[in-house]
Amino acid sequence: MAAGTLAGIAMLVLGESHLSLPGYLMNPLYEDLTTQGATVHAIGACGATAGDWLKTVEVPCGADRFKGETVFKGRAATTSPIKELIAKDKPNLVVIILGDTMASYDNETFPRAWAWQGITGLTKEIAATQTPCVWVGPAWGTPGGKYFKNDKRVEFMAGFLEKNVAPCQFIDSLKFSKPGQWATVDGQHFNQAGYQAWSANITKALAALPMVQGLKK
Repeated sequence: MAAGTLAGIAMLVLGESHLSLPGYLMNPLYEDLTTQGATVHAIGACGATAGDWLKTVEVPCGADRFKGETVFKGRAATTSPIKELIAKDKPNLVVIILGDTMASYDNETFPRAWAWQGITGLTKEIAATQTPCVWVGPAWGTPGGKYFKNDKRVEFMAGFLEKNVAPCQFIDSLKFSKPGQWATVDGQHFNQAGYQAWSANITKALAALPMVQGLKK
């Protein structure tokens, strides 16, 4: 991928635990995006759902990286209302990386109405600011583990997001690997190599979107 494919784009990137802990997605993704010329403010909140970004919610852990400095937060971590974040940063692209926390892997029944309400609530708030957005869906994990992740539900979640995140554009992370290809530490969170691969694929997919290319200065 040629350097500078995201030159001039100011991104606000929001995510769940994948963006919240050392050795996870936060650092490789931030570095990949900035290497391609983007200015990035990335915020992670462990366990946060889409609806949690409409208000301030306390979460067990989180991280914030901006201008190269990463702050990993413990119990002091919270989400912030998306409109406040956009008003403060004035990004020209919002990237949401969220899906695992809403997939309810441990429940036989997917909470469709609750998930729809949270997803559409968040996308409407973003749309109201007239900021373009991209939603990155969950990647394959390892069946089982403490979060009960399983291939059938993650595939369903990706499809549910794709149908419901408009006007955000959707990036399907399931296309980046085969089931079980990226090793995990607990069924859901990847090892370092997996996060590096996911990051590289997200960056490449973002750069390939015509809408994103149209934002370049």
